[in-house]
Amino acid sequence: MRVTLFPFQETALAELHEKINKAHLMWSEKDPQVISFSAPTGSGKTIIMTALFEEILYGGSDNIGDPNSVFVWLSDSPELNEQTRLKIESKSDKIRVRDLVTVDSNFDTEYLEGGRIYFINTQKLGSDKLLTTKSDTRQYTIWETLTNTAKRIPKQFYVVIDEAHRGTYTSAQAENKAQSIMQKFIKGSEEDGLCIMPLVIGVTATPQRFDNLIAGTTSTVQKVIVPPEQVRESGLLKDRIIIHYPDIPLGADMTMFKGAVENWLKKCAHWKAYCERENEKMVNPILVVQVEDGNEREITRTDLGICIDLLEEAMGRKLLPGEVVHTFNDYGTIKVRDVEIHQIEASRIEDEENVKVVFFKMNLSTGWDCPRAETMMSFRSAQDYTYIAQLLGRMIRTPLARRIASDAELNNVSLFLPYFDKDTVKNVVNALHDSESVMPTETGTNKELITLGRNLAYSDVFDSMDKLITYRLDSSRKQAPLKLLIQLSRALTMDGIDLEAQKAVKNAVLSKMDEEIARIKVSGDFDGRVASITGFALNTLTFDYGENAYSFDEATQTMTVTEFDISRHFEQAGRILGEGLHKEYWIRHSTRDHIEVKIEVIVLTSDTAAMERINAFAEEKFISLYENNKRSIARLNEARKNIYERLINASAQPIAIPWVLPDSIDFSVSDNSIKIDRHLYCSEDGTFQASLNPWEKGVIEEELKNGAVCWLRNLDRKKWSLEIPYEVGGVITSMFPDLVVVRADAQGYIFDILEPHDPSRKDNYPKAVGLAKFAEKHWDKFGRIQLIRQKKGLDGREHFYRLDMAKVAVRNKVRGITSNEELDRIFDTDAERED
Repeated sequence: MRVTLFPFQETALAELHEKINKAHLMWSEKDPQVISFSAPTGSGKTIIMTALFEEILYGGSDNIGDPNSVFVWLSDSPELNEQTRLKIESKSDKIRVRDLVTVDSNFDTEYLEGGRIYFINTQKLGSDKLLTTKSDTRQYTIWETLTNTAKRIPKQFYVVIDEAHRGTYTSAQAENKAQSIMQKFIKGSEEDGLCIMPLVIGVTATPQRFDNLIAGTTSTVQKVIVPPEQVRESGLLKDRIIIHYPDIPLGADMTMFKGAVENWLKKCAHWKAYCERENEKMVNPILVVQVEDGNEREITRTDLGICIDLLEEAMGRKLLPGEVVHTFNDYGTIKVRDVEIHQIEASRIEDEENVKVVFFKMNLSTGWDCPRAETMMSFRSAQDYTYIAQLLGRMIRTPLARRIASDAELNNVSLFLPYFDKDTVKNVVNALHDSESVMPTETGTNKELITLGRNLAYSDVFDSMDKLITYRLDSSRKQAPLKLLIQLSRALTMDGIDLEAQKAVKNAVLSKMDEEIARIKVSGDFDGRVASITGFALNTLTFDYGENAYSFDEATQTMTVTEFDISRHFEQAGRILGEGLHKEYWIRHSTRDHIEVKIEVIVLTSDTAAMERINAFAEEKFISLYENNKRSIARLNEARKNIYERLINASAQPIAIPWVLPDSIDFSVSDNSIKIDRHLYCSEDGTFQASLNPWEKGVIEEELKNGAVCWLRNLDRKKWSLEIPYEVGGVITSMFPDLVVVRADAQGYIFDILEPHDPSRKDNYPKAVGLAKFAEKHWDKFGRIQLIRQKKGLDGREHFYRLDMAKVAVRNKVRGITSNEELDRIFDTDAERED
C-alpha cells in the first residue's frame, strides 16, 4: 500500500480476513456466505478493501497470497465504479493497472481471469442490456461467466457489493431495479442462469440498508463493524461543524453570503500560512453555494449576479476563468456579469485545484467527497434541512487526512443558513446525527463553538513549556514491538535525526535473533524441530477387498520437505517478524548453506518464548530510542510528527511525549459560562469565559488570589490537552486534570497540575495512584501535582485540602493503595490547606 492504514482500519482488515477464513471453512453450495462490512462515510472503506485485495493476492503477515483469486466490484453507478477503480490504482503499489478491468458491453469470456478486479454496474445488467444476452458477437452472457467462475474457484472468488454510496435522490424505480439486480448475486437467478455467489462482501455505510438487501436469503451472514468513535479519533474527519444563522427573521441572505465568503477567505488565509510554514502542498478551500431552484425563464431564483459582485468585492479582484463553476443539470457554460461559469461533474471538483466556488442545487449527493469544501452557504429554505445535512456529511473529511494540531480553525466546517432559526437549526443537527456519516465531536452554532488564540500577554510562558510532557492514549490497534522499533529507526534515519539509527537497530535485532537461535540449539530442542520441518513420516492405510478389512502401517516411508515448501515457510516466518528481517538474517549468514539459514528463521518464529523475549527486547529499545530523540522529533513539521505519534500510540506501553500547545484551540461556550482573567488562551477581544463547577471555580479563584501568573482550563480528550495515564481493573486509560496553573519564582515559571475531584467517584483512588506514578517519573518537570477535595476544617468553614504527589512521602503512601477508604485516610493525615 502507498498509504499507512490507521489503527481502526488495520483492525477492520484483520477482522475481514478472519471472517473470510471462517466463511471458507463453512462454505458449501447449500450454505453460501455473506460478510457485511459496515463503516461510516469518511472511514476509508475503499482503502481497507484495497489492502484486503493486496493481501489476498500477494500475502500478508498472517496469510500466503493466492494470485489466482478473482474479485468483482458491483455498484449501481458507472461513475462510482470509476472513482473506486482510480482510488485502488492510486493507493495500491502492488495491483497492476491492467488488472483493474471495467466490464463494458463488449465483454465476453467463459471465466473471469485470476488476479484481476472486475468492475460491474447494475445499469449494464438489465434484461435489455447487451451483457445479459447472447448474440452473433457474444458467446457467453455475463451471468454464465459469473456462474462458471463461481463453480470453478468458489473459494477464490469474491463478489463485493458497494452499497455505501447509494444515491440519495435517485428515483424509487431506479433504486428498486438496482437492488433487484444486486439480490441476484446473493440469491441466484435460475431464469438468468446465475448461481448464488459463494462469498459476497457487502460494503455499506448503512447496515440496515444492506440487511434489507440480503433479507430472505439462506446465506450465513457475518459482520465486520467499524465503530464511529474510532473514525472520529483518527483525525480523518473535522472536529467541529459550526452553524451560522440570523438572530432575527429578516431578509438578510446576501449579508449572510458575505459572511460565508469572509469565513471562506479566512480559511484560505489560514491554510496558506499553515502550508507555507509546514512545507505542505497547498490546500485551496472551496466555498460551496447551494442556490434555489429556477423556472422556465431563469436558472435559479438566487441572484447569481450579486453573488459574483460580493465575491469579487471581498477578494479585492476579478474572478479568474475556472475559479467559479456550477453543477446544474442541462446547462453548459453560463455567463453572469462578465464571468463565465463552467459546468463540472461533481466527482471532478476535488481534483480541479483552480476551482474555488461551486454553485449547485440538489445534485451533489451520490459518492461526492470533497475535503477541500470547508464553507457552505445555502439559500434553500428550512424544509430542505435533511438534504443539507446529508451534503454537509460529505464535507467533513480533513484535506490532509489528519487533524491539524497547531491551528484549530483548520479542523472546522462552517455552514451558513440565512433562512433558518434556532428551532430549524436543531433539525439540521438531528439530521446530521441520523445520517450515514460519522459526525464530528461537536456540532453547534457559532455562538457556542469558538476558536481561542494564544494570549499574547503570556508569550514568555508558552516559550517556557519546552520541557513539559504529556501522554497520548487511544484505542489504537497495538502492533508488535519489533515492527514498531524498525519503523521508528527508519523514520529517524529518513528525517536526518539519527542517520545511523536504522542500521544500528537492525544489527541489534539480528544479534538478538542470533542469540535466541543459539539458545534453542543449546537447549537440545533444535534438531528435533528441524526434523519436524524438513521431513515427515508417511503412513499407509490399505483396504483388502477380498478380506473386506483395513490394515494400517505406520511410518512405512519418510518424505523430505521440498526446498519450495521450506522457502514458503521462510516467507511466512518473514511476515511474522516483519520489515524484511528474515531476509536481513539470511544476508547476514550468506556464507552458510541457505536452506540451513532459512530453517533457523522458521524454528525461531515458531518458538513462542523466543519471540516473547525478542519483542520484550524490541519494546525496551523502542522506548529508549524515542526518549533519546523526542526533542528532535518535536521540531519536525506536523506531517512527520504525526507519523511518530501513530507509532507511539501503537505501543502497548504508554510513552511520554513533549507537551506542545498550539497557536489556537477549539473551545465551547455554554449559557452558564463566566468570564475569568489570566487564561493562557483568549478570544480576539482578550477575554476568556468558561463553564466551571463550584470546586473548579473555587480552586482557580484561590490560585489567582495567591499570585498565580496564568492558568489553563484543561479540557477532556482534546489533542492539545495534558493527558495522564492511570489503570482501572488492569486496563490503562486517561485522565485530563482540570487545571494547569502557572506560578513564578526566581528560577522562572512553575507549572502545577491541579485536579479537584469528588471523593464519591469510583475512579478516585486509581486516579490518585496514576498521579502518584506520574509524579514519580516526572517530578522534575512540574511543580505541584495535587488531588484536591473541599471539606470542612476545624473552623467549621469549607476549605480546599490538597494532596500533593510532588512530595515524596505523599506519593510513596498513595502508590500502593487499593481502595478509596485508604485514600480517605491519607487525605486526613497528609492533605494541606493553602488559603
